[in-house]
Amino acid sequence: MRLHQNFKNPDDRSDSEFIDDELVEEVEEMENDEDLLDNEARYMQASDSEDDVDNRDADFQLDDDTEDSSEFDEMAENTDETLSNDERDNANKPLVRPKPSTLNKNVQTETSDDGGGTESCGGRKDGIDNVADITKSIKSSVFELKEEDEDDETVRAIIAAIKKPRSSPPEIKLEDFVTDICFHPERDIIAVATISGDVCLYEYSNQKNTLLHNIEVHAKACRDVQFTEDGCYLLTCSKDKSIMVTDVETEKLKKFYENAHEDAINKLHVIDANVFATGDDAGTIKLWDLRMKNEIFGLKEVEDYITQLLTNDVGKLLFATSGGGYLSTINIAARKLYVQSEPYEEELTCMGIYRGDSKLVVGSSKGNLYTFNWGQFGYHSDKFPGVKASMSEMIPITDRIACVAGEEGIIRAVHVAPFRNLGIVGQHTMPIESLDISNNGELIASSSHHNDVRFWNVKYFEDFGDIKYNEKHNAYKEKHHNLPSSKFTNASDFFSDLAKENTEE
Repeated sequence: MRLHQNFKNPDDRSDSEFIDDELVEEVEEMENDEDLLDNEARYMQASDSEDDVDNRDADFQLDDDTEDSSEFDEMAENTDETLSNDERDNANKPLVRPKPSTLNKNVQTETSDDGGGTESCGGRKDGIDNVADITKSIKSSVFELKEEDEDDETVRAIIAAIKKPRSSPPEIKLEDFVTDICFHPERDIIAVATISGDVCLYEYSNQKNTLLHNIEVHAKACRDVQFTEDGCYLLTCSKDKSIMVTDVETEKLKKFYENAHEDAINKLHVIDANVFATGDDAGTIKLWDLRMKNEIFGLKEVEDYITQLLTNDVGKLLFATSGGGYLSTINIAARKLYVQSEPYEEELTCMGIYRGDSKLVVGSSKGNLYTFNWGQFGYHSDKFPGVKASMSEMIPITDRIACVAGEEGIIRAVHVAPFRNLGIVGQHTMPIESLDISNNGELIASSSHHNDVRFWNVKYFEDFGDIKYNEKHNAYKEKHHNLPSSKFTNASDFFSDLAKENTEE
């Protein structure tokens, strides 16, 4: 989530350990396109003389007005009379592109939009890997090309796509497993909690991400991280049963609640400027006030772990979902249980408030979405089978649109009341662990089991119109539709462009 001094770390990782699948795909595609360009220029002119038929393969020259490499100059000057048998055989061999594994790996970069290196927290810097070097080299050569000089539509499209400015920050890659993420309420800073107990503060931008500082807060895994409403303090809870309040500017520990729970703490939620709530693995919920030494309220109504805590803007009610399939509602002012739902035969894992605080939507481990009318939290009023995979994260984007994610590693946009699948916002290669939305609502960040944090620009949701009940729609197409922030495009988009071009002609 937040800030601090800027420093870089040594690279101590192996080449093959953390290669990014996305970079590998990008390199393969760009290599194919670069081969196409090279072959067109390299083999266009060959001698057609009947006297030199036997040496035809050795006399290829680059069709280029600029200076050629020394290798081609030597080949052009040598003839059969001056070449030995071995040299003649080598000259007739086809050119072979070196494999990525043969390239130098000892290169250091920042996490930037040129597609390469990543910084890891904990005083270490991740290896760039040979794939990153290849990507950077190819991209730099493509930036020298001019789109208008190319006749091939495919090549022109590739050049235009690469030169297109980024709309979201580049990926953050870490060595340790990422357990939670949280955006700063006012600044362009994101906090990343790890399984080692550290919290890394990154300043993000569309060009690069800068590691400001790494705060070592807990001895065991840091399970949840939140900023206070003013962004001055960082609240963290851990498997070691403790809660820590850290000053963001000075990095000094302001408050330490040792053994705050009898069991490992799983969730933390900020209610207002001074009050926050925590939930543990045994189902106990506690309320805390930063001005007081001990908890102000404790309650245990379920036997399984607390999956999420949530309040609305008014802050009168505290909602808690659990692995036992219960939705518990607590009256904060009265310090007592307000109502508890009927048990569900699935874990209730995430939730969000929509439609002007009139609807509470709860996600489950079976991919279902349950809608509760406000004030009627005992049983749901509507059910929507969102996805077949387990759902563990939910973030409200607008008053009627939510982003959900889970085991399948895909972030999906869903319209609430009526329910509709709007499409795919983004993808990871492994299950998604956490989601959060930036202070201006334009970016969402997601972390996965691949130890990475990715950003997605969702500003386009501002232009989405409201969906009416009984409106015709294609459920299958909506579920697989790629939205503008997705890494993939829809096949129909390609053909629609062709149709548009034909119409213009």
